[in-house]
Amino acid sequence: MKSKHSYSQVEKDAVYRTIAERRDMRHFVDGQLEEGLLARLLTVANQAPSVGLMQPWRFIRITQPQLKQSLKSLVESERNKTAALLDERKKEFLKLKVEGISECAELIVVALPEGREKHIFGRRTMPDMDLASVSCAIQNMWLAARAEGIGLGWVSLFDPLALADLLNMPSDSRPIAILCIGHVEKFYEKPMLVEQQWATPETVETFLYENSWPQSE
Repeated sequence: MKSKHSYSQVEKDAVYRTIAERRDMRHFVDGQLEEGLLARLLTVANQAPSVGLMQPWRFIRITQPQLKQSLKSLVESERNKTAALLDERKKEFLKLKVEGISECAELIVVALPEGREKHIFGRRTMPDMDLASVSCAIQNMWLAARAEGIGLGWVSLFDPLALADLLNMPSDSRPIAILCIGHVEKFYEKPMLVEQQWATPETVETFLYENSWPQSE
């Protein structure tokens, strides 16, 4: 039975299309974001669901060129350390573009705040629900950016302690993501790692169980 609360077919198609065409972007072109766009993206991030309505996200806008270069150096350092652990795939990994820090129009560090231990609603036995909430906020930004025709890339190759120190963050806070946001020449037809033949995505049937976890044979 179709819900009486359903959106129109055109509106639903737009939602599903945005989700399907969202990409983790690494390649950006010159050009500032239109006025008000960054504010819109941060607004939808702040509208994300959060356990206990704790809103455990903090956004640090990086505008100083020297600081951007320091972030890029942190990413490059972790990139090399990761590559060293990949054995036969090291050279293949080093060919991948993992960030667009120097080329993007806006650079945002997303972090968990200090004092999270006081929020126990929904977190007494699941303390990592604050991280899940922040992930929802980033996904909101990602989808809104794609609908606006703007690329967004989530960079996670960095030492969180080094990044926290660089940004003078409180000792019990935690950086989660470096977000590169900006104009792109085009969006990848498929996820970049698929296009670069780094990985092949599985279908949902692979991950769908019923009633219990399947027992291995």
